[in-house]
Amino acid sequence: MAVKREDVNFISLLNEIESKNFKPIYILHGEEAYFIDRLEEAIVQNALTPDERDFNLSIMYGADVDDIRSIISMCKQYPAMARYQVVVLREAQNVGRYNSRGNASELNVLKHYATQPMPTTILVVCNKNGAIAGKDFVDAVKKGKTGVVFRSDKLREGRPMELAALDYIKSLGCTIDDKALSMIAANVGNDISRLYTEIDKLKIVVSDDRKITPELIEKHIGISKDYNNFELEEALGTRNAKKAFEIITYYEKNPKANPTIMTVSMLFSYFSKLLIYRTVKDRSADGLMKALGTKSSFRVRKIGDASKYYSTAACVNIISWIRECDVKSKGMGSRQDSNALLRELIYKILHS
Repeated sequence: MAVKREDVNFISLLNEIESKNFKPIYILHGEEAYFIDRLEEAIVQNALTPDERDFNLSIMYGADVDDIRSIISMCKQYPAMARYQVVVLREAQNVGRYNSRGNASELNVLKHYATQPMPTTILVVCNKNGAIAGKDFVDAVKKGKTGVVFRSDKLREGRPMELAALDYIKSLGCTIDDKALSMIAANVGNDISRLYTEIDKLKIVVSDDRKITPELIEKHIGISKDYNNFELEEALGTRNAKKAFEIITYYEKNPKANPTIMTVSMLFSYFSKLLIYRTVKDRSADGLMKALGTKSSFRVRKIGDASKYYSTAACVNIISWIRECDVKSKGMGSRQDSNALLRELIYKILHS
């Protein structure tokens, strides 16, 4: 999964929480809000029953906290008729913004609590505006091993999204083939929330073999198994012009389900990989997988086969055309329809 980690990754931490193996302190920070929201929700749902939340769940917002000692006082209280109380501090980047002490100094006061937290309190500190400012607080949690620090960064489109999807699917006890995996990743772009939501839908409808197939995706998500970015990639990788233009024609008839921006992003990722394959020095299996950012030897083999049809110079030119198409499709320097721009791009690629 292409998420920057400090102590744990998202899936292992989620599994730990759902197993009710809690830590006294959770610091959840970074730019990918979905993981932070999902983990906070999981802590509340698994630590407290709906009835227990009335008296044992406290949610505070950073802008409302001028003195962090109020949070510490709250944490030192005992739960009411429950095993735990949960104290959530959202938008921690705004703590103390209206006093003279400042955000970092206020948050760092928590370092004293972090050395000896209440075992019956679960403190969740959320910061969706990048890295949390309270370094001393973070260091105290790490040093004392009194909690978990999780940093979530944005995922890029393309293969990193596929790796994130694959890890999540495996954690659910399901399997998926390369085509189905590419169909999901290409459809969601870089929207990690949508990615996980679509996978959650599919896990409910899989058969006894627990395999997610292109047919299942077509039926329940609405992505064509024959006309999608995976098939377009395959067609371009073998210079199959007939198939490529059949797919583009389908896209033109179904623009909402096949936005040009997603296809252009896929093409950029794909031909960047072809260029890397042709120029990487370490040609070993492990070296190629590392350079291409994949764990799949099948994926490496497919890219290797496609590289036979495109020279290094051709890859460089194609990437330049893709960038140009991306800019023009967004209305900069051209009034041409985005579908026409994509069709022109595919023609140029096939004749490179």
